[in-house]
Amino acid sequence: MSSVRTESPAVRRLLISIALLYLVLFIFLPLFIVFSTALEKGFSYYFHSLADTDTIAAIQLTLLTAAITVPLNLVFGIAASWAVAKFDFRGKNFLLTLIDLPLSVSPVISGFIFVLLFGLQGIFGPWLRDHNIRIIFAPTAIILATIFVTFPMVARELIPVMKAQGNDEEEAALTLGAGGWKTFWHITLPNIKWGLLYGVIICNARAMGEFGAVSVVSGHIRGLTNTLPLQIEILYNEYSFTAAFAAASLLAFLALITLVVKSLVELKNEH
Repeated sequence: MSSVRTESPAVRRLLISIALLYLVLFIFLPLFIVFSTALEKGFSYYFHSLADTDTIAAIQLTLLTAAITVPLNLVFGIAASWAVAKFDFRGKNFLLTLIDLPLSVSPVISGFIFVLLFGLQGIFGPWLRDHNIRIIFAPTAIILATIFVTFPMVARELIPVMKAQGNDEEEAALTLGAGGWKTFWHITLPNIKWGLLYGVIICNARAMGEFGAVSVVSGHIRGLTNTLPLQIEILYNEYSFTAAFAAASLLAFLALITLVVKSLVELKNEH
């Protein structure tokens, strides 16, 4: 048996040191600065900053956007991945390209697309104005923009999972007399549950932290169209650094929770 070549201890230590240095500089140090700056005036000021009316409104809008975006992308992700993985049809590659489109387009450009469609000078602008319907510079535009930038998340996680599962179990269930919905609930869904949960977690994290597309379509109206990332920017630009970092710490805390849940899902999936 030929010996397996491995790096020398010095090389391993060097690679580990580089990885740790990268983590310290770009993850742990920024997180430390966020939380330490948020708490530099004490817990009383910290909670007072989070209780600000505009910040509360931004948190509520962020949660509302995620609550609408994630279920819609969940339905789309299941439908799109099922179609791509289980069937062969004309235009399949084009569908895959469309699913990947938001990943290759700048979020700012995505926001401008909605302005060109629904703004006052946009394609549908005159009709919307005549019917007193407001989309741009309203929560509706924020939700639409967030759906656009996040809709690949669930689908891209499920497509390889469904392809790996194959069609044998579903075909066997259908042969034994199970209907389409029964087959989905008892065969397909249990097989994709971990990939589905992973996609939902990633989609939710992106929905809560989206800035570029939301910034273009929101109008930055305090208490109405500011999500939490936009509220952080406004507070920072007004030199309310502690309040800005307090809001940022909340967003960072949500990101850490998402990371922990993601790791637990991956660990459970491995077993």
